[in-house]
Amino acid sequence: MAQSSDPNKRPKPGPWPPGQDSNEAPAIPPSSWAKRTGFRPRFSGETNASDSGQITRSPVDVEAGRVRPMNGTAPPPPPPANAQVQRQSDKDQPVKKRTEAEGGTGRLPPKPVVPVVNRQANNVVPVETPAVPPQPSHRVARNADVENPLPQMVDDEFVSRHAHMKYELRDTPGFVPIGFYGFQHYLSMMGSLVLIPLVIVPAMGGDHEDTSMVVSTVLLVSGVTTLLQANFGSRLPLIQGPSFVFLAPALAIIKSPEFLGLNGNNFKHIMKELQGAIIIASGFQALLGYSGLMALLLRFINPVVVSPTVAAVGLSFYSYGFPQMGACLEIGMVQILLVIMFCLYLRKVSVLGHRIFLIYAVPLGLAITWAMSFLLTEAGAYKYDGCDVNIPTSNMISDHCRKHVARMKSCRADASHALKSSPWFRFPYPLQWGIPIFNWKMAIVMCMVSVISSVDSIGSYHASSLLVASRPPTPGVVSRGIGLEGLCSILAGVWGTGTGSTSLTENVHTIAVTKMGSRKAVEFGAIVLIILSFVGKVGGFIASIPQVMVAGLLCIMWGMLAALGLSNLRYSEAGSSRNIIIIGLSFFFSLSVPAYFQQYGLSPNSNSPVPAYFQPYVVASHGPVRSQYGGLNYVMNTLLSFHMVIAFLVAVVLDNTVPGSKQERGVYVWSEPDAVRREPEVVKDYGLPFRVGKLFRWVRWVGL
Repeated sequence: MAQSSDPNKRPKPGPWPPGQDSNEAPAIPPSSWAKRTGFRPRFSGETNASDSGQITRSPVDVEAGRVRPMNGTAPPPPPPANAQVQRQSDKDQPVKKRTEAEGGTGRLPPKPVVPVVNRQANNVVPVETPAVPPQPSHRVARNADVENPLPQMVDDEFVSRHAHMKYELRDTPGFVPIGFYGFQHYLSMMGSLVLIPLVIVPAMGGDHEDTSMVVSTVLLVSGVTTLLQANFGSRLPLIQGPSFVFLAPALAIIKSPEFLGLNGNNFKHIMKELQGAIIIASGFQALLGYSGLMALLLRFINPVVVSPTVAAVGLSFYSYGFPQMGACLEIGMVQILLVIMFCLYLRKVSVLGHRIFLIYAVPLGLAITWAMSFLLTEAGAYKYDGCDVNIPTSNMISDHCRKHVARMKSCRADASHALKSSPWFRFPYPLQWGIPIFNWKMAIVMCMVSVISSVDSIGSYHASSLLVASRPPTPGVVSRGIGLEGLCSILAGVWGTGTGSTSLTENVHTIAVTKMGSRKAVEFGAIVLIILSFVGKVGGFIASIPQVMVAGLLCIMWGMLAALGLSNLRYSEAGSSRNIIIIGLSFFFSLSVPAYFQQYGLSPNSNSPVPAYFQPYVVASHGPVRSQYGGLNYVMNTLLSFHMVIAFLVAVVLDNTVPGSKQERGVYVWSEPDAVRREPEVVKDYGLPFRVGKLFRWVRWVGL
């Protein structure tokens, strides 16, 4: 039977990618994880990743039934003129699942006989070619209808998007599951929410009561900003909170030489300086987002840029973590070993269907270690005759007590009186520390840090959207989220949290582990967080965590942050020599250049009141930049001593100037606004509620 020449009656292409017959040429052998996912590399030798959200083109030609030629190989001979050859469009199409409702049975139909021209003779010989199932209707594909071949790291395996999510973005599982999963989501991220105040407040000279108040303020601002971001920002289930990105500049400002000789209440004065710098930098970030400039900058921010920048944030605090924990090594090491055992060796142990050891590794490790410290304290293990932990070191006469006072403060569970002194009710209010002080040189430092924070958030937006949403957000939605993060950081500066507010990087890991992507659960948890901020005993309880345990938790959190940054490389060709060189140079210079600037700090023989682990931040007036403008010297010496700034500058310049294909670079693929407006499901994911979107429909650069 001859094939019809009418193009409208030609058979349509079948499912993509097609199956291979035994007589077809073998495809390129996949790598180890590719065997589990079916991923096929685009070019040989660099096969460790796929595009960020793109459908990878199969090396198998559907119509010809053979492997497509790779780069550098000769193309196959053209078919004869009298043979009917159907060509497939190069445009990527989503892969449709075959369901019973669409008539699919899960098996391919038998192959019909189609006439094909025999080159040896002028006759037509019937051969078998793959049959083509009917084209499914062009309806909007929801989660159950679309398979994205982009691999995601969930439970140590690359799986398809949405494959193991219990609840996705707009799912409402019910009041009880929402409460449970919302509490679980925040509890698993407890370390990221509350550890920063436990570091910066003592560094500013604050006491336990000041730490308790700052913790309560952080809980309130985090709950409010999370509600704002979930409804009027990116609309993704991302918890907002104090990011470690702001920790290094905060410490640099705190340890500025002009504050070292202050008399009286150093804490409030330094906090007001931080508030002023954060408010100005947050206004700059809001302008960057709502003006649409962020949508233009997105083309320069890709996984090869995000990965070393975020990883450098975690690696930059190596001088603080273990040296602090070493003050009470038997407590700190037990805590780290417990967390490692829970999150690695016991990660697949399930209790009632929940992997509690993996999800609650940090809280469980903290609780067990704290209980052990309490038992040792009650048993008198850290009690020394004639020594009182509440007496300042300067007032101690006995050398014996001075020798053991640091160990007593680090190991004893009752060294802090924050829980006893905290009231039951506390209301954090704006400007509770006083009127902010605006200093232009500190504000410029924070403005650069707000750009780094935006880069961190962009990576979180893309990774989380691939897990929970129907499509990645549009550049306008990303700009809207960054702009709202700027407004939220203004709130953090007005209330006085000591840092800005941003989307926490650990969100992606938490969503992948808990398999909870419901926006309602995150909103419920934010409301609970606001209520807890009014309970003063909660802030006092968190502020009473011993310093050695704080240092142990920070070792885990900073290591996790570095790993999450490196995980962005899965969107690019990690085996590409181009990317390897860029990542390697970014990492090396991010460690080496700050070391060059920090060597101009205090001399080793000087009697500095600053602890050794804080001395890398006391470089603002001691760096190699020594012009006649003191403010410029401060800005340049401070910025170039930050590991994350150097990593970002090296990576963004090299990635955008060294030639490379889009797949090799792993360029982030954002949804097109025109295509998104035609899909109601995507509009529901990212559209603003309460008809707010209609009021700002004319602002095309910050929406759908």
